[in-house]
Amino acid sequence: MIINKKSLLAYLVLLSFQSFAQILPTYPERSNDLNNTQLYGKVEMEPSEGIIDPEEYVIGPGDNIFISISGIEEQNSNLIVNHEGYLYIPRVGVVDLRNKSLKDAKSIIELKLKESFRNVDIYIGLGEVRKIKVSLIGNVNTQSTYIVTSNSRLLDLIKSSAGLANTSDIRNIQIISKDGSKRFCDYLSFLRFGDLKQNPYLKNGDIVIIDKVDKTVLITGDVKYSGRYEYKEGETVKELIDLAGGLLFKARKDSIEVISFESSGQKQYSKYYSYDFIQSNPLKLKYSDQVLVREISEFYEEQWVNIDGKIKFPGLYKIIKNKTTLSEIVNQAGGFLEDASLKDATLFRVDADSIYDPEFERIKLIPRVDMTDDEYDYLKAKSRQRHGKVVVDFNLLFNLNQLSEDVVLRNGDQIMIPEKKNYITLIGQVVTPGNIIYDPKLSVQDYIQLAGGFSWRALEGDVRVIKVNTGEWVDEDDVEKLEPGDTIWILEDPPGPKFWDVFTTSLAIVAQLAAIIAASVAVIVATR
Repeated sequence: MIINKKSLLAYLVLLSFQSFAQILPTYPERSNDLNNTQLYGKVEMEPSEGIIDPEEYVIGPGDNIFISISGIEEQNSNLIVNHEGYLYIPRVGVVDLRNKSLKDAKSIIELKLKESFRNVDIYIGLGEVRKIKVSLIGNVNTQSTYIVTSNSRLLDLIKSSAGLANTSDIRNIQIISKDGSKRFCDYLSFLRFGDLKQNPYLKNGDIVIIDKVDKTVLITGDVKYSGRYEYKEGETVKELIDLAGGLLFKARKDSIEVISFESSGQKQYSKYYSYDFIQSNPLKLKYSDQVLVREISEFYEEQWVNIDGKIKFPGLYKIIKNKTTLSEIVNQAGGFLEDASLKDATLFRVDADSIYDPEFERIKLIPRVDMTDDEYDYLKAKSRQRHGKVVVDFNLLFNLNQLSEDVVLRNGDQIMIPEKKNYITLIGQVVTPGNIIYDPKLSVQDYIQLAGGFSWRALEGDVRVIKVNTGEWVDEDDVEKLEPGDTIWILEDPPGPKFWDVFTTSLAIVAQLAAIIAASVAVIVATR
């Protein structure tokens, strides 16, 4: 087999894309709603929360500390932490607040004040927050330094930025502080559980590093959020299941499969665990592990059918799988009403609509002039087909007791009992179109006369009958017997061309003839 260079290149590009796409996470939060290139877009916004957690918030240079001392007289002060991290309190002294949380800072200030004041009420609070600089780098749309308020969290920085790439690893975000300390954040855990530890306050000089997705694990089956997730060092199977929203109620708990690669990375092997064992034993995941949670088949499986129309008690009815028959449901529904049409009654099966017909889809795309006669006939037949209809003769079953017509019902079946159509419908070029009471003695021409006869535009030699049950178009001469519900269609005689169209066409022809005659005369004169 010969493969040209272009085909080979295209194949290699496609293969590399597929290989790369397989390692990308696929959980809902990565749906790439904005321009299909980023998880979050740049927006102007305030910090995500106005209330500050005193235990988390770290005091720094520029913070405004409000102090109120109430005794015989009330003294209120707004004091600023200096660039070295100290707070000077007039007539009291200096307080060291370097790297202190707001909670600890308030305790230190209160102790210092009580050395100078007796029998007073002291209130200490954070006045205005300072501005800080933080950097966002790595696998992001735009690497930059941002100025944010000191009560901003990781979420605020991400939403204020130009966004994360669709290849960003948001489960292993690294934050490096000025003192060299490092923090790792699983941002997805914050989005899923609201865990504020994974959405920490930012400090002045923090560098937030977003890595590119490299290693992943997969969880699929009966969990709320199945998909591929970034691999996190030390994560357990239980933690991954919890992150995926937990098991669904139909999940099989006695046999959860964990598929892993051997150390060589060439072969896979499976181990099976019960959910109870996973809950009580820290089974650590390895890179590329796959967790499969299967569903219990036929568990809480609904079984019902719907019957509607001319039936005594229409509605939904419970059935027993592979057992309940059509006649049993009709009896439960109280039987047919007097004006029910068993001839037109139908049973539709929803599952049948999902059957794909590639031949029909192919023919639909072919222009009529390019179709063969067989293709056109097939297109018409499929277009008239009533999708999902199960062939059942209600009349034979309920009037003649032919049990071969008593089909076993399936979940979702729809039973429709229409009203009797005791009329013939006339459409098209008759004087009075409409419905005429059915009379088995009357012919097609009799019905046309009852409707006032042909109108002046009627194509009298081309009358069609549309059969009620099949939708088939039948020429008048081929109709053996009319049935209630049939439609008689009288076609319209196409009108002749309009005068102006004839005039302009004739004028164009005359002009062309005149040009030809003039050219011929010129040739004759030239040859003399």
